[in-house]
Amino acid sequence: MTLVELKQLLDQTGYPVTYSHFSSAPSVPYICYLFIDSENFFADNTVFVEGMNIDIELYTSKKDLAAEKKVKDILIANGITFEQNEVYINEEKLFKNTFEVELR
Repeated sequence: MTLVELKQLLDQTGYPVTYSHFSSAPSVPYICYLFIDSENFFADNTVFVEGMNIDIELYTSKKDLAAEKKVKDILIANGITFEQNEVYINEEKLFKNTFEVELR
């Protein structure tokens, strides 16, 4: 799956979606996604399968289980496994739920 295909999936949430960051943040909830590093399978000096570790960040003003479920349901429906973590960004007064995924 490419980053373009991932964006198309995330657009299905109905929330604003962008790579890395918005120049000015829209109203919450919104989603940013970002390439973290590669996860390639290789042998004999050849890359057989390219992979990417991607963070999908869902920003909300409160704990929003419905918004989290939208993201989870799209990932699960498309066979994308994920790990999830959450932090509260006090300076921004926002929750950030990060879904760590690996794309191949």
